Amino acid sequence: GYTIGRFYGKGGRPYWGTAISRKAIKRLKQEIHAQTTSRWNCTPIAERAERLNPLLRGWASYFNQGPVLQIYRDIDIYTARRVRIWLQRRKGQRGTGYRQYPDQYLYEQLGLIRLLDLPRNRPNAKV
Repeated sequence: GYTIGRFYGKGGRPYWGTAISRKAIKRLKQEIHAQTTSRWNCTPIAERAERLNPLLRGWASYFNQGPVLQIYRDIDIYTARRVRIWLQRRKGQRGTGYRQYPDQYLYEQLGLIRLLDLPRNRPNAKV
């Protein structure tokens, strides 16, 4: 899960802290990719969002320690991109689907959760 080590603040001052490991981020992206492949084209659109939401919410609940804003943003962008591509391919169209499926459609109509809206940046571990 976490990488524990020496990090550097904005002023260049070192401190000991935690960060989400690259391996954990890679595993989450692989799972998102697996959930949005063309294999699932026959499933309803809302069901895909229902299957992705617990995965994202659980991952974000576990990895909410330390500075996670940039990582959450990257995961949100990746998830939205993969869902758009899945929707495009489901219809048999090319492209990434950014105009056809804007953020408002993904997050409000489909109900896909956004990690940036969840609690984050807890300074200490829960003991």
